[in-house]
Amino acid sequence: MITFIIALIVLVVGFFTYGVLVEKIFGVEPERKTPALTKTDGVDYVPMEPWRIFLVQFLNIAGLGPIFGAIMGIFYGPAAFLWIVFGTIFAGGVHDYMSGMLSIRKGGASLPDIVGEELGHGIQVFIRILSLVLLILLTTTFLSGPATLLQGLAPLATYGIERFGVVYQIPIVWVLIIFGYYALATVLPVDKLIGRFYPFFGGILLFMGVGIMIVMLGWHSADMPEVFDGLHNRHMNHLPLFPMMFVSIACGAISGFHGTQSPIMARCMTNERQGRWIFYGAMVAEGILALIWAAAAGSFFADPEKGLYGIDGLQAFAAAHQGENIAALVVDKVSRSWLGVIGGILAIIGVIAAPITSGDTALRSARLIVADYLKQDQRPIPKRLAIALPLFLCVFGMVFVDFNIVWRYFAWTNQTLACFTLWAGTVWLYKYRREKYRYGWLITAIPAAFMTVVCISYILIAPEGFHLHLW
Repeated sequence: MITFIIALIVLVVGFFTYGVLVEKIFGVEPERKTPALTKTDGVDYVPMEPWRIFLVQFLNIAGLGPIFGAIMGIFYGPAAFLWIVFGTIFAGGVHDYMSGMLSIRKGGASLPDIVGEELGHGIQVFIRILSLVLLILLTTTFLSGPATLLQGLAPLATYGIERFGVVYQIPIVWVLIIFGYYALATVLPVDKLIGRFYPFFGGILLFMGVGIMIVMLGWHSADMPEVFDGLHNRHMNHLPLFPMMFVSIACGAISGFHGTQSPIMARCMTNERQGRWIFYGAMVAEGILALIWAAAAGSFFADPEKGLYGIDGLQAFAAAHQGENIAALVVDKVSRSWLGVIGGILAIIGVIAAPITSGDTALRSARLIVADYLKQDQRPIPKRLAIALPLFLCVFGMVFVDFNIVWRYFAWTNQTLACFTLWAGTVWLYKYRREKYRYGWLITAIPAAFMTVVCISYILIAPEGFHLHLW
């Protein structure tokens, strides 16, 4: 429990100290008119209240990442806590803040245009393709996960697919229902569904996290992993802690996907001063959520009578459910057991709403990226549909690919995109802020260099990459 409490305090303190430093180095200009005011179109550029934007941003970037990623990350041991805390403060928060604020400065530009303007046309083309691949993979991931959880609450018809001699059941009816919602949220004006209902779902997600934390601290604190027990690798399959853990825990520490979402909310902000609370603050809130789920997964399955303590119990549970979506099963069991029937259902709904609301904004971001490239006015509905329909078909086809494979490729693509966003931020700070803050560009250059090493190392040794020996 000591590790968890200290980590929680450090995250909050980090927002009020390092977050303020990042804001000063960037140099906010409260008097500058934002794109929401200069380009209002009633579809994507729509002024909204700051509190509403914060909750939408939090819900957009949260998804399954800080929950599923944190659960898969705690398999490596208490080192996951350190990565969540320091990754959030020094990498993720900076990444989200820079991508959102640069979008505002560049007239609401999408991520590929932000990166391309700083790193060149060739990189811009690459990032545009990489972003679309990432968003399609993410939408697929955030379609399969909630469909599986909903199937557990209300079983409907499934569709069986055989993979390597094992038949996997896809909850096809729930997939189609969620997919229909995605279509609506992608093409409707941002304030109709997203701005109106997402703050409510954001509240549910926060309630779920707080509820889990209260029960965990009150009744299961003794079983929580501690960094004092050692930072050695605990993974049952002996996957290397570096770089695997740093890719597994993405959205709870740093995520390139966030860079595609920040411009959506940047087009709704009315003052640059809102940036630290909306972008950096939402990332800290997500880090707290990841911290809670990492601790919950690492303590829930402890069974001293069987000699299983903390993470050992989680490993045993995973071994007994090979071939299944372990993270989804953990969420289901923890929520139902710790929060009771009503609380458990509300918590699961929160976990379901988070990925669904990230999936639709991922598709929305993909539409905006294509529209910006084609210079297509998005006010007419037919023009929105012309771009959205091919994206829908790509996502639906990916649903029938193995979830675990999709997740791994998504995770690497996600972190690679974050590298380019941080490098673009470094170039911008070096060009425009070096006179006032001579070494200010280091706040992005250091995490950019670290994440570049992580991503290159990962693709060299991962089974889905070059599969080289670790040494």
